[in-house]
Amino acid sequence: MGISVVACIVLSAILMLNAQQSNGALSAETQMLIEEANMSGPYLGLVIPNSFEMDPLLQSPNFTSSNLFVDFSGRRFRFGTIANKQVILVMTGLSMINAAITTQLLLSVFNIEGVVHYGIAAHANPSFNLADVVIPQYWSHSALWSWQRYGEGPQDELPLEANGDYTREFGYLNVANYTVNVTDGSSYDNSLNNIWFQPEEVFPIDGTPEERQHAFWVAVDPLYYEISQKLEELELERCLNATTCLPHTPKVARVQRGTSASIFLSNAAYRSFLHDKFNITPLDMESASVALICLQQRVPFIAIRSLSSSLSGDPNEASKFITIVSKNSVTAVVEFIKQLSLHQLVINH
Repeated sequence: MGISVVACIVLSAILMLNAQQSNGALSAETQMLIEEANMSGPYLGLVIPNSFEMDPLLQSPNFTSSNLFVDFSGRRFRFGTIANKQVILVMTGLSMINAAITTQLLLSVFNIEGVVHYGIAAHANPSFNLADVVIPQYWSHSALWSWQRYGEGPQDELPLEANGDYTREFGYLNVANYTVNVTDGSSYDNSLNNIWFQPEEVFPIDGTPEERQHAFWVAVDPLYYEISQKLEELELERCLNATTCLPHTPKVARVQRGTSASIFLSNAAYRSFLHDKFNITPLDMESASVALICLQQRVPFIAIRSLSSSLSGDPNEASKFITIVSKNSVTAVVEFIKQLSLHQLVINH
């Protein structure tokens, strides 16, 4: 054996040892579990914000656990099947950053054919009610802003706009329009001025490295969206028990747009603005992150959200029926996977 070959083997062993000992790196045992799991792929990745949204699926008779799970980077990746389709379940935790990190880990490490993101969400559309399930065709991140200085207006160029860093394309929120307790006929203004909504910079895997593209509205996968139309026939739960029921029958509907931000949004005026400006229905803290990662990685994606808030009526209604809200999102996801599995079975035969 030549010296150069021996040197390469020794160097490889040292690098592998160092990698395993590095803070946050995968252990040899974890790497082996991942390699074995990927040999049985591909999988449909189910990305879920919190445990109260994941637990109903883990407890569902439609989910069969394979008793395999892989832990790394603070996440647990659970393996199983739904409607004969192999799935990996992973919980992200709250917010855009956690959702993005978790989705990127899932796609970078495992053999994933597509991503289904589900959970509960607030909403801004008066056409929908508590525990309805909605499936947007487009998602945006609505908290990347260029906040305009006081004294400038819509006709004024934003800082760095000429360089392509920021844009006035997607519109703005004029804070002064939401001033209250103003005497009739008096003029008013607000030093907070205008907030301009900005697209994300994205770097797709099939693009040129470090050459940015921009995305404000991210479309879900066209096939997934077409398949999701079948969910509109689903019957959803409305009763906690024999005596405690919602006053309406929840429904599943496809809608045009949803939006996400790392903001817990209880403010009715801002919800109304988002609906009027962008035709938004669901509002959450994760979906747009999952969408943006899948866009950059060129992986099919869809998000399904059950509405956990009411625009009218008892403000405590949502907390009373939160169990039904969570279950309805799981019911819709399971049915989507059944329909996707059936579609792929027909195509393959």
